[in-house]
Amino acid sequence: MGHLAHPKPQIMNEDVILRPEETSDSAFLFTLYASTRAEELKRVPWTETQKTDFLKMQFDLQSAHYHQHYPDAAYKIIVSGDQPIGRFYIHREQDQILVIDIALLPAHRRAGLGGSLLTELLVEAAAEQKPVRIHVEWENPALRLYTRLGFRVLETQGVYHFMEWNPRIESDVSRPAS
Repeated sequence: MGHLAHPKPQIMNEDVILRPEETSDSAFLFTLYASTRAEELKRVPWTETQKTDFLKMQFDLQSAHYHQHYPDAAYKIIVSGDQPIGRFYIHREQDQILVIDIALLPAHRRAGLGGSLLTELLVEAAAEQKPVRIHVEWENPALRLYTRLGFRVLETQGVYHFMEWNPRIESDVSRPAS
């Protein structure tokens, strides 16, 4: 997670940057992860302690999986001002770009930032003529964003859709992600 050499943070706009994930981000990343599971866990009749223990276990497993299977991925923290507000994990391969994860704290969702990040990635993919792929739960509200951006379902795997944006099909990546 921590890196010895840090490239200059990527600037999204005046207030938002992407910077490399660091070991010191672990508490924030757990809070972010928990926020993505909050609606789901409202339906579970567990105590808060049980929910927290479950979330910690799932967070640790997810993190280990990501870093084991995508050791060379770009693990970026989305920062607004001086506060972390999300994460954007991208694995660039020779023939595709995989969005491993994109997540924002609830206060920053549905404000266009996720769409801006993805649109910037689609511009990169179009220039390189690479498809962009992502797994998304079929109940995830972000599915609407991905569909608007031109992602198409390739297959459904359990509760996940495996989606792809293909530059050979979608030629206009400059349109807003409204």
